[in-house]
Amino acid sequence: MKRRYFTAVFVPMLLLALAISSMAQKVAVPMPPVAPLDLTKAASAGSLPIQIVVLLTLLSFIPAILISMTCFTRLIVVFHFLRQALGTQEAPSNQVLIGLALFLTFFVMSPALTRINSEALQPMIGGQISQTEAVTRALVPLRAYMLKQTRERELALFLRLSASPRPRSAEEVPTSALIPAYMISELKTAFQIGFVLFLPFLVIDMAVSSVLLSMGMMQLPPVIVSMPLKLLLFVMVDGWYLIVGSLVKSVL
Repeated sequence: MKRRYFTAVFVPMLLLALAISSMAQKVAVPMPPVAPLDLTKAASAGSLPIQIVVLLTLLSFIPAILISMTCFTRLIVVFHFLRQALGTQEAPSNQVLIGLALFLTFFVMSPALTRINSEALQPMIGGQISQTEAVTRALVPLRAYMLKQTRERELALFLRLSASPRPRSAEEVPTSALIPAYMISELKTAFQIGFVLFLPFLVIDMAVSSVLLSMGMMQLPPVIVSMPLKLLLFVMVDGWYLIVGSLVKSVL
């Protein structure tokens, strides 16, 4: 009984499936039209991905550009010397000093960044100039700033080391010699400012040490007594106002 029921149900279903399969093979399924590949349009449309690749590459070089071609180096070195002179160890923290130096760098470099955006970045995004031309235009305000802050002695050193001919104008100075000369000039200036900052705090340390030694309190570390006095002096003269104001004026 079960076998007859299975045969009566399965055989018609099998025949129906074979009929549908044969009909599907006879019916021609229309294929969607294939658009022709235009290599000219594909090449022209590839400018956007290339721009994205170039911008991502430039983003990876931003830390090096920030350190070597702006006033960030001078600011962060001076702030480090100031913290050492105060003797506060980790106050302000590295994050605070880096953040302050970073925003001061943006403030000082805002005229150059505005020129780079209007003369190089926006025309490149709009497709008016190529990436090479954009980099060339972007270097113009940066080179002008670095030439203003670079000493002639350091620049002459790298021109002599690179065996480059003596430039007749500022435009002929190679960028490969200008950048390291600018960095050395910034480090020299930062160390000079740091030395000047150290002097008043060093006088306080020497005075406190002499007083403690004359009182016979040799077991008491002089740093414990001198640090509050240095902080008091720094707050009374409004040290952050004077230092930041002098630094910004020196790099403008």
